[in-house]
Amino acid sequence: MSDRRPPVDKARRAALDVLTAVRTDDAYANLVLPQVLRKHGLTGRDAALATELSSGAIRMHGLYDAVIDACLTKPRLQPEVRDVLRLGTHQLLSMRVPDHAAISTSVDLVRATVGRGPAGLVNAVLRTISRRDLAGWVDEVAPDQQADPYAHLAVARSHPRWVVAALGEALAASVGSDEELGALLEADNAPPRVTLVARPGMSTVEELEAAGGTRTGRSPYAVTLAGGDPSAVPAVAEGRAGVQDEGSQVVALALADAPLDGRDERWLDMCAGPGGKAALLAALAAQRGAVLVANERQPHRATLVASALRATPEGAAQVLAGDGMRPAWLPGTFDRVLVDAPCSGLGALRRRPESRWRRTPEDVEELVGIQQVLLDSALESVRPGGVVVYATCSPVVAETSDVVRAVLARRGDTDEVDRLQLWPHRDGTDAMFAATLRRRA
Repeated sequence: MSDRRPPVDKARRAALDVLTAVRTDDAYANLVLPQVLRKHGLTGRDAALATELSSGAIRMHGLYDAVIDACLTKPRLQPEVRDVLRLGTHQLLSMRVPDHAAISTSVDLVRATVGRGPAGLVNAVLRTISRRDLAGWVDEVAPDQQADPYAHLAVARSHPRWVVAALGEALAASVGSDEELGALLEADNAPPRVTLVARPGMSTVEELEAAGGTRTGRSPYAVTLAGGDPSAVPAVAEGRAGVQDEGSQVVALALADAPLDGRDERWLDMCAGPGGKAALLAALAAQRGAVLVANERQPHRATLVASALRATPEGAAQVLAGDGMRPAWLPGTFDRVLVDAPCSGLGALRRRPESRWRRTPEDVEELVGIQQVLLDSALESVRPGGVVVYATCSPVVAETSDVVRAVLARRGDTDEVDRLQLWPHRDGTDAMFAATLRRRA
C-alpha cells in the first residue's frame, strides 16, 4: 500500500494552519491569517473560504466541541484531529458546503496532516454530525434554558459562561435589561464588515466610494467594503485612509468634537498603539492647527503608530514611546487627551474570535487597576478647562462606568459631561465605551 498522502484543498489546509498557530503559539487569527494566505498563494474566493473556515471554527469552537464530544465514545482526541473536526463541523452546520464535500475534504486533510490512523474516526464523527442541523444540535447539547439561561447561551452562542454573564450585566446597565443578550452574542458570531476611514485632509469618502465603499452613517469618514483586499485601495496603501471600525472612529470624534474652554493646540493619545485613532486625530488636529502627541508604551507598537501616521501632514503629530502611567510630560500640558485603555477586548469579539477563549475574570480584575491609574494620569495631563475621553473596546461594567466612578470619587476637579456605549447588534460596531470628562477651569 502506498504511503503517499492525498492532496488537500489549499483553503482548508490554510485554515488548519491558522487554527494550529492560534492553539500552539497564542497567535491572533486576524494577524496570522494574511501570512498564511500568502504562504499558500490564496486570493479571491479561496482566501475568503480560508478566512471563513478559520474564524468560524475558532469563534464557534465551544459549541462545536460540545457537538463533537457528543459523538465520541472516548472524548480524548489529538489536538490536531480536533482542529480538523472543528473545521468539518463548521462546514456542516454553518456553511453551505454539501455534506459529502465537508466530510471527504476533512478526511483528506487529516490523512495529509496527521496520518491515516484518525481518518476513520473523522469520517464517522462528521457523518453523525451531518444527521442534525445546527438548531438540532443546540437542542441536544446545550443546558436547559429555563434552569440556567446563561449556561444555555454559553453553549448555544459559543461564549464562556462568565463572558455571557458579564455582557448581560453590561447590557442591563446600558439599556435597562439583558433581554437583547442573545442578539448581542449572535452579533459577536457574525463576520464583521471591513470598514475604512477617510482621514480628513488626505482622503475623502467620495474617493473610497469610488473604490467600492458604501457610506455607513455614524461616522462622516466611514465606508464599508463589500469584499476584496482593503490594502488594494490606493488611499489605504498610501496611508491617507485606513481600516478602522466605525466605533473606533466615533471614539476619536468624541474627543475631537468635545467643547472645551480656552486654547485648543495640544492633543494627546496616551495609549496610541496600533495607531488607528491616532491617525484620525492627527488628521483632524492638522486641520485645526493643533499638534497630536501619540504615546505608546511598547516600542514595537510605537513603530506601528508611526507607520499609521506616515501620511499625516508634517508637524501635525509626533510619536513617543513611554509609559502613560509615569508620563514624560508635565501636568496640565494638553488641551485634549484620549486614554484608550488596555482592556479585555470583549467588545471586539467579532474581529478577535480567539479572545473569548483566552480572557479570564482575573484578567479583568488586573486590568481595572491599570485603567484607573491611566485615567488618573490622563486627568493630570490635561489642563483645567480641557477634556479627557476614557475609552475601552469592552462594555464590561468593571472596566467602564465603575472605573470612571472610582476615579471621579477620588477627585474633586472633574465632571463627566457625556457617555457613549455602542453595541454590535444595535450599531453594527464594536461595543465601544467612551466617557467624556472635563477638568474644571
